[in-house]
Amino acid sequence: MVACRSPKPLMGVRISLPVPKKTLKNMKKYIIESIHELKDKVTWPTWAQLQSSTILVAISSVIIALIISLMDMGFDTILGEFYSIF
Repeated sequence: MVACRSPKPLMGVRISLPVPKKTLKNMKKYIIESIHELKDKVTWPTWAQLQSSTILVAISSVIIALIISLMDMGFDTILGEFYSIF
């Protein structure tokens, strides 16, 4: 019977080292400062600005999709005629 072996040598189980307390304090400080910044320093758009931006993105997406669709149909027609010659 032939044994199947992986081409890579066995590495064993990898265990991450415990996180030092200093790093945990830094992570906690970072999270608290991030929440503070998101609440107090970030200028969020108003509901009207958000709606107008969403409508603009939706209309732009439809226009770009139509342009790509027309280009695809054009290339399909041109290449169809070209290949029908041969």
